[in-house]
Amino acid sequence: MQAAPVPQATTGAPVLGLQNIRKEFGGVVAIEDFSLDVHAGEVVALVGDNGAGKSTLIKIICGVYPPTAGRILIDGSETRFSDPADSQARGIQVVFQDLALAERQPVYMNLFLGREAVTGPFRRLDRRRMIRESEELVRGMDVRIPSAKSTIRDLSGGQRQGVAIARATHWASKLVLMDEPTAALGVAETQKVEKIIGGLRERNLAVLIISHSLDQVFRLSDRICVLRRGVQIGIRRTHETTNNEIVSMITGLT
Repeated sequence: MQAAPVPQATTGAPVLGLQNIRKEFGGVVAIEDFSLDVHAGEVVALVGDNGAGKSTLIKIICGVYPPTAGRILIDGSETRFSDPADSQARGIQVVFQDLALAERQPVYMNLFLGREAVTGPFRRLDRRRMIRESEELVRGMDVRIPSAKSTIRDLSGGQRQGVAIARATHWASKLVLMDEPTAALGVAETQKVEKIIGGLRERNLAVLIISHSLDQVFRLSDRICVLRRGVQIGIRRTHETTNNEIVSMITGLT
């Protein structure tokens, strides 16, 4: 297992601040009293068993669900997202576990989904520009696809994952949320995704990643936050904890 990078000292307001977040669905409490700060240039891993509330928390941050209680702060200012478009406008992008790609559309249309480039007085789609910029983007991120004109449904799982991550990282200006970004990938494709995540840190973006692979968590993250059945168990600096401690926190066994 490789040692995780030692996080740099953080200054100023965190990119993301979650304070006493609670989420209820009817009478069911999915998240209870969750607080976390994520700073620019930091990778924070969110871990826990299935049903711990990790994906629910991601959806609260990106505007899919409103919190039942608690505060969301972006750069120190309290924010309420009415929908995902609100969070995207604030520089937040998410890579969902199901990727959220339009399978019948080409790669370039997926990369510009909701932000299509237009030209001329009649505002026609500027396909040439989108294709050119998409090819530059995927080439720069080493996402190996036949062409930006390729249809998503004709790509492999790893190629689709690469497109989803490329879209998120291209449009994010503050925070990237990733829900199991390498769950269905092979070793080589996983290494490429992890390299991309390292590049996000170098761009001074904040990253919050859900992963079931503790080896991956220890390779990538600066801090690890553990959830169990909707309850925040604790936060550890990656270089100050061990695999055994995190497993004990996840399972509740000591």
